[in-house]
Amino acid sequence: MSADAAGAAEDVVVRREGGVLVLTINRPAQRNAINGAVSQAVAAALDLLDTTAELRVGVIHGEGPTFCAGMDLTAFAAGEVTRDPVRGFAGIVEKPSAKPLIAAVEGWALGGGFEIVLACDMVTAGEGARFGLPEVKRGLAARGGGVFRLPRRLPRAIAMELLLTGEPMGAARAAELGMVNRVVEDGAALAAALELGRTIAANAPMSVRASKRVALDSADWPEAECFARQREHLEPVFASEDAAEGVAAFKERRDPVWSDR
Repeated sequence: MSADAAGAAEDVVVRREGGVLVLTINRPAQRNAINGAVSQAVAAALDLLDTTAELRVGVIHGEGPTFCAGMDLTAFAAGEVTRDPVRGFAGIVEKPSAKPLIAAVEGWALGGGFEIVLACDMVTAGEGARFGLPEVKRGLAARGGGVFRLPRRLPRAIAMELLLTGEPMGAARAAELGMVNRVVEDGAALAAALELGRTIAANAPMSVRASKRVALDSADWPEAECFARQREHLEPVFASEDAAEGVAAFKERRDPVWSDR
C-alpha cells in the first residue's frame, strides 16, 4: 500500500489498494469534521479516481471512532470555505465520482457526514454506526443533498421522520430498510468495504461505469423512454473490446483481462 500525494496528508490520507482508492478523513480529534482542507483534498482524490484507469472504486471512511460529525463549525465561523467549487461540500456531495463509491462507517455519521454517505453508492457499517441529520434542531436544513437524497434511499415516511425530527437511525435499522449493504462488527466496516470494492474492481470498468450512470440518471426517466435513453450508455458497452473479452474468457474458463475499451 502506497501513500498518494492527493490532498493535504494531515487532514485526508489517500492510498491505493489495487484498483481501490481509499480516502481516510484524518481528523479524529475533531470527530473528522469537514474544513476547507478536507473538502479540497477529497475533491482532488475523486479527480484522481475519475482520471486514473487503473483505479476502479473509491472507499471513504473516517479515522477513529467517528465517521464524520459534519461541518467544522469552528472553521466555518472563522470564514473558511468548506466546499469545493466543483464538487461541493466535503469535495463530494454535488459531484461524486463517476466510478462506484463505498462509505465505510464506524460510529456517528451526522449532518454533512451523513450527506457524504448519501453521496456514495454503497455503505458498510459497524454495528454501532449511527446516521442522522440533526439540522432542524439547530434551525438549519440538510442542504448538502440530505433533503432530496434521503427520500430516494429510504421509504418516504421514514426519511421524513429522520429529516423532520433530527433523530438518528442505527445501522441495523438502516440495513433493514436497504440503506446499508453490510453490517459488521465494530471496527470491520473498512475491511468489508474493501472486500466489496475489490469484487467490483474485478469487473469490466466500462460496464460498471455505464451501469452506475444509468441506475442514477434513470430515476426521473419516464418508463416509456427508459429503453431508448439507456441505449446511448449501454450500446457502447456491448460493442466494446471488453465485451468480446468477457465472452472469450467465459468460453476459455479463465479470468478476463479488461482493456476498458
